[in-house]
Amino acid sequence: MSTIVISTLVILSIGIVILLTSVWKLNAFIALFLVSLLLALAVMPEKNVVTMMKDGFGNTMASIGLLIILGTIIAILLDKTGAAITIANYILSKTGENKAAAALGITGFIAGLPIFCDSGFIILSGLSKSFSTKTKTAMPLIAGVLGCSLYSVHCLTPTHPGSLAAAGILNVNIGNLIILGTLFAIPGFLVTYFWVKLMTKGKAYPPAEELTSSLPGHERTHPSVILSFLPIVIPLLLITVGSLITIVHLDSSPLEKVFAFAGQPVIALLIGAVLALLLLNDKKMKTFNGVFETAIEKAGPILIIIAAGGMFGMIIKETGFGTAAGIALSKTGLGLVIPFGIAAILKTAQGSSTVAIITTASIIVSMLPALGLDSESGKLFTMLAMGAGSMIVSHANDAYFWVITKFSDIHADVTLRVFSTATAIMGVTVFVCVWMASLFFL
Repeated sequence: MSTIVISTLVILSIGIVILLTSVWKLNAFIALFLVSLLLALAVMPEKNVVTMMKDGFGNTMASIGLLIILGTIIAILLDKTGAAITIANYILSKTGENKAAAALGITGFIAGLPIFCDSGFIILSGLSKSFSTKTKTAMPLIAGVLGCSLYSVHCLTPTHPGSLAAAGILNVNIGNLIILGTLFAIPGFLVTYFWVKLMTKGKAYPPAEELTSSLPGHERTHPSVILSFLPIVIPLLLITVGSLITIVHLDSSPLEKVFAFAGQPVIALLIGAVLALLLLNDKKMKTFNGVFETAIEKAGPILIIIAAGGMFGMIIKETGFGTAAGIALSKTGLGLVIPFGIAAILKTAQGSSTVAIITTASIIVSMLPALGLDSESGKLFTMLAMGAGSMIVSHANDAYFWVITKFSDIHADVTLRVFSTATAIMGVTVFVCVWMASLFFL
C-alpha cells in the first residue's frame, strides 16, 4: 500500500475519532477501539492486528495505570476530607480569587519540571477542582491552564525521558538544555494561558461540582494546611530528587539508592496516598476500604479510555505514517524547521511526545552536518526545535489528552477546543522564539 493511501487513511481515522467522540457523543473507548481495529485491518491486514492492539492497550496501562489509581486515591481523600478546600483557601488567600487560574498555572509549571505531565495533572487534579469550585471559575479554564503549564516543561526539559534520550542521541549538554528548555517554556505557557482564557471566554462552561466532606468525622472541620499539603508536596519533592539523582549520576550510596527508589513516580504516589490517609479522622479499616473502593470505581473508566488512546497511537505508529512523513520532510533543507516539522508530524500522528522527540532525534542526527546544525549550539537549538514540535498536537491519540478530559470531568470536544488548540499555539510560539534566538547564536 502506498504512503499516500496510508497517510490518507490515518488522517481520516483521526478525524473519525474526533467526530465520533465530540459530535456524535459516542463513548470514547468504543470509538477508539473500533477505529483502531478498522485502521489496522485496512493498512496492515497481514499482521497480527489483535496482538498490536493488545500491546498498545497494555503498554499504556503498564506505564500510567498504577499512577492513575494511586493518584485517584489521593484526589478522593483530598476532596472528601476537605483538605482540597483547605489548600484552595490558603493559596487564594495569598493570590486573590481573581488570579486562581494563574496561581495554579505557576504551580503546575514548577511541579512539571521534575515530573511527567500526566502524573502532575493527576496529583493536582483535586486542587484544580477546588479552585474551580471555590472561585466559580469554569473548569475547562482551570484544567486548560494546568494542563498547558505541565505540558510546556514536559516537552522541553531533559528531566523527562524523551528529551533526555534525544539529548543522548545528539550528544547535547544536559545542563544547558535544562536552562534553555525552562526559559523557552515560559513564553509557550504564557501564550497558552491567554489562549485558554480566550477560548473559554463567553462560554457557558460550569465550574467543578461542589466539593463535599462526606467521610465520617469530617462534617464540620477541615484538616490543617500543613497536613493537607503533604500528600501533594512530598511526592513532588521525591520525584524531583529522584530525577536529579538520575541526571547527576552521584556516587552510589545507600541514601542515593533510597531516594532513587522513592523518587520513582509509582512509589512517590504510594507514599503520597499513605500520607493522605492521615487526613482521615476515622482511621478504621472500613473507612480505608471505602476510600479504596471509591478510587478504584472512579479510576476504572479513566484507565480504560486512556489505554484505548494508547492502543490507537500504537496502531498509527505501526502504519509507518509518521516516520515516512518525517523522512520526506527532512529532504527539504530548511534548517531548524526540519526537526520541528518532523517532531510535529510524529507527535500528531502517534500521540506520544516522548516517542516523537526520540524518533526525530534518530532521524535527524545523521543530517545535522547537511543542515548546518552539527556545532554544539546547533545541536542545542535542534533539541529545542524538536521539543517545540513534540507539543503539536495533543488530541485523541494522546493519553495525556484523556487524563485532562477524565480527571477534569469535561467532555472531549471541550478539551479539543481548549487544550488541543493551545498545544498547537504553544508549539508554534516556542519554535518562533527558538528560531529568533538562533539568528543571534548560530
